Amino acid sequence: MYRKLNTPLLDEVTVQLKAGDLILLSGEIYTARDEAHKRMVEALDRGEMLPFEIKNSIIYYVGPCPPRPGQVVGSCGPTTSGRMDKYAPRLIELGLKGMIGKGARSEEVVEFMKKHKAVYFTAVGGAGALLAQRVKKVEVVAYEDLGPEAIYKFTVEDFPLIVTIDCYGNNLYEIEREKYRKR
Repeated sequence: MYRKLNTPLLDEVTVQLKAGDLILLSGEIYTARDEAHKRMVEALDRGEMLPFEIKNSIIYYVGPCPPRPGQVVGSCGPTTSGRMDKYAPRLIELGLKGMIGKGARSEEVVEFMKKHKAVYFTAVGGAGALLAQRVKKVEVVAYEDLGPEAIYKFTVEDFPLIVTIDCYGNNLYEIEREKYRKR
């Protein structure tokens, strides 16, 4: 059974989420991949503001494909989250509450998630064309020169996700591996 969530993502919601929960997310999320993360952290190092309000926000690790005629966005499947691990703790510390991607996260990221009540969601890899149907509006927020890797604001409706790591550090990848081993 899916649980419906809306952005912004607040602590009173993240503390209720458990690894394995199925989510239908609606609201505004931001996209960013490696280079956009690097630029955001460099901006912070220079004492500059981020190009969007990070507090209670969700970042989707994706570089969306250009839309075909009649589409809002092209295929937009998740990219490997581990590549953002060197940047994520800084953003979590500033109030980032959710990250969407695929694959494992580092222990450091998980510790920051626990400390700041953030969660990690997985979007199903290989389903980018289907995920694109849940994106209702797209606008460039920053770093347009990066093309698909720019920061975009997506307005999503019932975007399907799985809570993979909750704010207590429970990790669905580990939980399911252990269940499999016991079989």
